[in-house]
Amino acid sequence: MPINYYIFLSVALFCIGVAGVLTRRNAIIVFMCIELMLNAVNLLLVAFSKMHHLALAATDPNAGINGQLFVFFIMVVAAAEVSVGLAIIAMLYRNTHSVDINFLNRLKH
Repeated sequence: MPINYYIFLSVALFCIGVAGVLTRRNAIIVFMCIELMLNAVNLLLVAFSKMHHLALAATDPNAGINGQLFVFFIMVVAAAEVSVGLAIIAMLYRNTHSVDINFLNRLKH
């Protein structure tokens, strides 16, 4: 399959994630949109890694692994983000009985 399909899909997923972050007020939906953006970047890294591997497979057997390693580290960071983010959202809901992000602006003062 051509790389253009992967690029188009990852750009579409990333744009959906950006639109969700900018327009939604629910903290859980914003959180899911951030994860969608991370997965779009992961898809693009794996696609470029596979393309690079096919181009250099004859000369270097380890070519194309760097993108997959980056995806692994992004997934580890995303897992840590999920645990911390969900804990913050749970504490926000416990204290305010709402997951509205606009309430966080009141915590500045």
